[in-house]
Amino acid sequence: MGKPSIDHLRERVHGAVITADDGAYDEARRVYNAMIDRRPAVIVRCANAGDVIAAVDFARENGLDLAVRGGGHSVPGFGTCDDGVVADLSVMRSVRVDPGSRTARAEGGATWADVNAATYAFGLATTGGIISTTGVGGLTLGGGIGYLSRGLGLSCDNLVSADVVTADGRFLVASEKEYDDLFWALRGGGGNFGVVTSLQFRLSPVGDIYGGPVFYDLEDARSVLHAYREIIADAPEQLGAFPAFQIAPPLPFIPPERHGRVHIAAVTCWAGPLEEGERALRPFHDMAPVVAEHVGPMPYPALNTAFDGLVPPGLQHYWKANFVTELTDEAIAAHLEHAPGLPALNSTVHIYPIDGACHRVPADATAFAYRDASFATVIAGMWPDPAANEANTAWVRDYYRDLAPLSEEGGYVNFMAGDDQGRIRANYKGNYDRLVEVKRTYDPGNLFHLNQNITP
Repeated sequence: MGKPSIDHLRERVHGAVITADDGAYDEARRVYNAMIDRRPAVIVRCANAGDVIAAVDFARENGLDLAVRGGGHSVPGFGTCDDGVVADLSVMRSVRVDPGSRTARAEGGATWADVNAATYAFGLATTGGIISTTGVGGLTLGGGIGYLSRGLGLSCDNLVSADVVTADGRFLVASEKEYDDLFWALRGGGGNFGVVTSLQFRLSPVGDIYGGPVFYDLEDARSVLHAYREIIADAPEQLGAFPAFQIAPPLPFIPPERHGRVHIAAVTCWAGPLEEGERALRPFHDMAPVVAEHVGPMPYPALNTAFDGLVPPGLQHYWKANFVTELTDEAIAAHLEHAPGLPALNSTVHIYPIDGACHRVPADATAFAYRDASFATVIAGMWPDPAANEANTAWVRDYYRDLAPLSEEGGYVNFMAGDDQGRIRANYKGNYDRLVEVKRTYDPGNLFHLNQNITP
């Protein structure tokens, strides 16, 4: 038999099969990071797992690159390719909650907005990301750091099972009970092992939270960071809070004279009893004079959408990331040197805490290896003007260069740039060799190589 044709692919697929001859092509090939401009041979807008199998088979049998697009945020552009196949799961977004078992099953194209909307109705949640438009699959496969990590663990720690289409076109259900080697690798190993078409999560009682952003003057950044590292080390695990360097947006709660100026902020989330929220956040009001805040009780999904407006599709993106065991005085000094140069309102630097429940999972229990790290730092360069790409990318790189000697060797794969392939082994420490063995079992030909790649 000859290689399957596009016509044959269309016969197999229930969803749309889009090529350059179709009017929808330019819209379908567009991705979140506007730096990425690629022209796939075919985009399969998958309607179900069967369509995913067809896309995988088509790429393998024709010897084409295969890109997998879930929620679509991938800053390095792994959700697209030139002259290959894109398996686009963006219409596979359903979420079903079982309140009796406190679980939810989300399809592979769902975003955290989809999950939160479904689970909040039952007063339940699981660890998601900071931005609601982030894809559920991508975040979870890379680990999954969010507001609820200290109390509930990473997103991958709450994963119960995953439906996976492997490189040979098989459909497997991976869990602790079956294909447990694959299930282990999926929890932090990224998209190296197959296309995850649905994910089942453990849920916990979280409905309304007490929190929001607190802004301080940039000149107080040193004292804020010193105080923060002491506060978070002993804080109850229901407190998720992280410092951020941010240009103040023109929001009503921020004084107009503050708009457009770089500040240090604390983004807070108390997921314990609401009546304890004000007391839990009191240290954040005492660490330095507050210049603006929007803090109080709110639905957890509201906090998860609070920053969506700063990161719309179509920006230029270049990010770098590190794990940090300690937020040292030297690291704080590096932040204070570079953070005032934030290049645009959209750009930010976050220092996420990953202690508490994250530390109670052994380093070899999942592929996510940095269970001894206390913080994950991301330098998220984001700006609208492509003419500024060279200067703003240099700002990110210089910032990262000075933080790297003060950080762990590896970093969080979800925040890695496309030029970070040389850090793959360090990202997984002692788990790397085991990941290679799982890769050899399920993808020996490295069909799934458009990612932070673990080569078989």
